[in-house]
Amino acid sequence: MQPHPPPRTPTAKELRPGRHWYLTAVAIAVVLTVLGVVIGVYRFNNLLDAVDTDQQFANGDTVTLRLDPENEQTIWAKYPGVSPGPECDISGPGAPRLTDPGADLFTTYDETWTPVGTTEVTRAGDYTLTCSSRALSRYALGDSEGLISFAVDLIPAVLLALVGITTAAVITLVTAVRRRAHRKHLLAAPPAPPHR
Repeated sequence: MQPHPPPRTPTAKELRPGRHWYLTAVAIAVVLTVLGVVIGVYRFNNLLDAVDTDQQFANGDTVTLRLDPENEQTIWAKYPGVSPGPECDISGPGAPRLTDPGADLFTTYDETWTPVGTTEVTRAGDYTLTCSSRALSRYALGDSEGLISFAVDLIPAVLLALVGITTAAVITLVTAVRRRAHRKHLLAAPPAPPHR
């Protein structure tokens, strides 16, 4: 009776799926997380520049704006919250109007700004804008991006990072489980007969 040779331990290279799947998982997580961070930073930079607080005007001041249909401006107001709030009027070529900007806010280190209206024009030209309220108020122009918009804009960035991390975790787990099963299968297989 011939003794059976001891079972051969499979090498890491023999196991399937290959170890390159671990690197693929890390690459997916890194790429999607970095992309999410880049989107978040871009949105944050837009938020910082949303309101031009250096160019403020007061109740009753008339401001001239150069507007076109693709370049809408949001009027932001800093006021003490006395009702009714600020009201603005726009005039110029065509039928310009101010639309409801929705609920949002913009904050600096010591001020809170609230959107009053967003310009809507049908053709390019010079427009005049006047705002007033019963309270002592200040006004500034800017984009429609405030804190609420910023939070909503961050959702895709966060989801992108989560998808990357979740995908990487699933690939890593599946690879580890399949490699372990393949190892057990190789250990349980009868040894190959010696070649003659």
